[in-house]
Amino acid sequence: MLVVALLSAPGAVNAADNRSATSFVKTSGTQFTLDDRPFFVTGVNNHYLTYASKKEVLGVLDDATAAGANVIRTYLQPVIGSLDGSIPTIWNWRLEADASDLGTKGAYVLYWDPRENKMAVNDGANGVQKIDFLIAEAGKRNLRLIVAFLDFWAYTGGAQQMRSWYGSEDKSGFFFSDPRTKRDYKTWISYAVQRVNPLTGIAYRDDPTIMAWELMNEGNAEPEALRLAWTAEMSAYVKSLDPNHLVSSGHANVSEKLSDLTIPTLDFGTWHGYPLYYKLTVRQFDDLIPEFCRLAVRHGKPVLLEEFGYARSNKKSVEAYAMWLDTLTRDRNCAGWVVWRLVSRQDSGRYPVDDYDQFDVHNDGGELWNVVKAATQKATERQRQP
Repeated sequence: MLVVALLSAPGAVNAADNRSATSFVKTSGTQFTLDDRPFFVTGVNNHYLTYASKKEVLGVLDDATAAGANVIRTYLQPVIGSLDGSIPTIWNWRLEADASDLGTKGAYVLYWDPRENKMAVNDGANGVQKIDFLIAEAGKRNLRLIVAFLDFWAYTGGAQQMRSWYGSEDKSGFFFSDPRTKRDYKTWISYAVQRVNPLTGIAYRDDPTIMAWELMNEGNAEPEALRLAWTAEMSAYVKSLDPNHLVSSGHANVSEKLSDLTIPTLDFGTWHGYPLYYKLTVRQFDDLIPEFCRLAVRHGKPVLLEEFGYARSNKKSVEAYAMWLDTLTRDRNCAGWVVWRLVSRQDSGRYPVDDYDQFDVHNDGGELWNVVKAATQKATERQRQP
């Protein structure tokens, strides 16, 4: 989510502002565009939108709108073993918890069918119909979605559950190289992009509410050559089925410095920034932002900081967010940002209790909420400048 020269172009727009609901987000050089005008991403992440209750989903969408966000990023999940237990689910699918804390309340989109001896898709009310609802409601609010087909991590199954269907313990190589998991993944892509949403009558691949597909959230394939080969193969496959939407890898890309941007079938680059995980100070991370944005210029594609966070327990954490958001908005080589993570009141009526990483953003009128909201407003104002 980074910004570029298009910010100063006449008639630039924010997605929540006079946007054509029938137009797809595209790219032009280092910027995203909508109806040939700059589209600077001011977004939020939320991980539970595809398994939460309708009330919880609407809470996130409405809070995103209240923040002035124009994009929400999420993943297609959960993935389980078999319903009869013959193929184990490797994570706690039956966990009694709020949606934010991975309480899925029986929802799942992919599972192993032992009778057919293959992967199956749950298109029921506790499965893909939840994705239908999310897309339909986001469209009503002029919000765009960045949708990852799968999560790498095992929190709600993801790629780790899918490799476990075949008895593998290899967390970083098997999924990306085994012909069976590659077949399953392509089957899922084909199903998702061609599904017709019964709530809108529009196939996912024809729905402009979806801004972009991502191959996987943080698909940490090893070695690097395997990751790049898999990314090239799968991004080309998505493009063959869906020429309308942008495609990106969804990889964290910090150590690799956006090495996958050389792949022609990737439309934009992604990176994830958590300074303490990389042993960086607040200022050092701020200096990293323009470095990644310059890579956008080198490759002629937008680059998006699509995850970042700094724990509330750190001194001056709010000031850190304010600094980074300002740098992203001012740097003409950046295309936007997506904060990790916006969470809303759960069905229990409270905000999530188990905020392990302390990255949560709430619509509570607090300092962090106000910083994010002010940043979206500033980005909108800059784009309106002649």
